[in-house]
Amino acid sequence: MNSWILLPVCLPVIVGACLLISLAFDRKKDASGPSEEELKKLHIIVFFTLIATAVFTLALVWAGKGSLALFEIVKGIPVYFQIDGAGRLFAAIFCIAWTAVGIYAFTYMPHEGKEKQFFAFYLIVFGVLIALAFSGNLVTMYLFYELMTVMSAPLVLHNGSREAIMASLKYLFYSMCGAYLGLFALFFLYQNCDTLTFTAGGTLNPELAAQNGTILLIAIFAALIGFGAKAGMFPLHAWLPTAHPVAPSPASAVLSGVIAKAGVLAVLRVVYYVAGADFLRGSWVQTAWMTLTLLTVFMGSLLAFREPVFKKRLAYSTVSQVSYILFGLSLLCPTAFEGAMLHTVFHMFIKCTLFLVAGVFIVKCNKTRVDELDGIGKQMPGTLWCFTFASLALIGIPPTSGFISKWYLAQGALEANVGVFGWLGPVILLVSALLTAGYLLPVTMKGFFPGKDYPSVPKDDAPKGMLYPVLFLTAIAVLPGVVPNPLIGFISRIADLVF
Repeated sequence: MNSWILLPVCLPVIVGACLLISLAFDRKKDASGPSEEELKKLHIIVFFTLIATAVFTLALVWAGKGSLALFEIVKGIPVYFQIDGAGRLFAAIFCIAWTAVGIYAFTYMPHEGKEKQFFAFYLIVFGVLIALAFSGNLVTMYLFYELMTVMSAPLVLHNGSREAIMASLKYLFYSMCGAYLGLFALFFLYQNCDTLTFTAGGTLNPELAAQNGTILLIAIFAALIGFGAKAGMFPLHAWLPTAHPVAPSPASAVLSGVIAKAGVLAVLRVVYYVAGADFLRGSWVQTAWMTLTLLTVFMGSLLAFREPVFKKRLAYSTVSQVSYILFGLSLLCPTAFEGAMLHTVFHMFIKCTLFLVAGVFIVKCNKTRVDELDGIGKQMPGTLWCFTFASLALIGIPPTSGFISKWYLAQGALEANVGVFGWLGPVILLVSALLTAGYLLPVTMKGFFPGKDYPSVPKDDAPKGMLYPVLFLTAIAVLPGVVPNPLIGFISRIADLVF
């Protein structure tokens, strides 16, 4: 039964690799481009691969247990998969968001071209993400974390322009630098932990931790900075606003909504499943970590408020919002932990929705700047309503989902006994929420109410292949705020294990 863990990992990777091989043969034949029949076959293959992978993943999530050791890299360090609460949560939301965005991409990608190349890497990264979620020890997680970076870079450089190539190189540089900081931490954790297998509450050896506390704190801080790069935490955040404007909108959606959460998962594993919250609580590492997250929250919101390019504005928003999650984790208390996990789920679907809406505006109207979107609601009311509801959720207006997660984060800060951060955190979160309203709601207001002089335009909303995935993501981004108890209960059980 445990070998079934490999199925949702291997299936999309194998299909993606086969697409790359066939692409190489297409180029050797000097083909002018795929025919409509070939594109239809490609979409069918990708669709069934996405659905099958999602079904197999959700079946494993529903089963809720299982482990599999493949082979040892070195003695005592296997490539090991294990299904636990955190892995189930991340695997479930990864596959739901990735599948929905992939279906949207069938209609969007003809606008960009090179569809086979895009979907090949898209499927490979999907399999790697499932492997990352189900990784059972720190070394396995690190291997798939690095592989995810390498395989996702082609999604950024897809159009092959000089700007896209430079953005992809920047993404690789920041991600690799961050990963090497994580590798530095891995060496010291290996020397001072009883095991690198993820165990709720941590695996540090108490005697070794007491002897080597200083270097361990330095190593863990290096891991927080390094893995925080993927999550867009200052100071390694600059790749996000560079990569998003040049990447295709489906790639931007998953980079912001999904891949940034891989950084969150890595931080979560290091802090709560290897080092342990007790080791960091009250240390200079916790203080520095809280400081960096709050700085990132405020800075990202302010830069988003001032940014005129729509997708770049959303990228700065991601810089800010993902650090809400990291701030919750840095408080090292159960309520804030629950808020961080809730915001992980909600932000993933909200930000995928917002980037897909941006893609609709690009495909239908070729509009990329915020000041070009006046009156867009007259032409595409359904699409702009989706944007509006997702924006309200991101701001945290009750009863949307974002209100629930931000409430838990503020409560956690007040309960965590972290001195000045107990009140400073909620204040910055409130200021950030106001800035979020300031950079999102004007799009809605001017989109629906452009003024009396705006000319009448016929309604021409998004194609169904784009609109339906956007509607689906909007629903699961907003509705959990109305019925949050099942998700809160699941996350509370994870929190009970790690504290």
